[in-house]
Amino acid sequence: MESLLPMNFTLKQKVMRTEMKIKNLFFGVTLLTTGYINAQTTPATADTANAETVTTAQTQVSNPAIDALVKQAAAKPDDTQTLVTLATAYQDAGDWNSAITTWNKITTLIPDWAPAYYSIGYANQSAKNNDAAKAAYEQYISKVKPAEIDASKQNLAYAYFFIAFQDKDTNKEKAKQYIAKSLQYDATNQDAINLSKNLMN
Repeated sequence: MESLLPMNFTLKQKVMRTEMKIKNLFFGVTLLTTGYINAQTTPATADTANAETVTTAQTQVSNPAIDALVKQAAAKPDDTQTLVTLATAYQDAGDWNSAITTWNKITTLIPDWAPAYYSIGYANQSAKNNDAAKAAYEQYISKVKPAEIDASKQNLAYAYFFIAFQDKDTNKEKAKQYIAKSLQYDATNQDAINLSKNLMN
């Protein structure tokens, strides 16, 4: 079981690099409005589904690093190091669905490893799947162990902020509690401060 735990320094660097991208999403979250509509407004037809399959196949074919990682993961499906590297590579390439699928494989192998849930939240948020992102961030919060809190403060602050932002119009009391927790972990985040003020009105 010990070989499944991705706790070496290189893995932590990759996860931290992935998590740092979340900071770029703060601005995007503040631009969301209650009536946000996803870009995909028409139902998928056979033609659009085929076009998406071709595009995905082209992306995978044109990225030899991802192809090599896919082969490596297929040869050793329980190798969490390879899976984390693959999930991160998918994210770097903007292939959010493949990243989500790969992070989910990791949570199957290591169900209590909090960073995987945070990364699922990030990938879903990037793919405009805000409900799935919210659920993943909630799982992340529940999976962070007390010994990991100090090292996870920034990510916890963001996860609480994102959930509060999503719930501000539908569950104001929960949003107030979550934004308070966000500010507990990062009292300097101006977006969280502004949301807190708005929730008090």
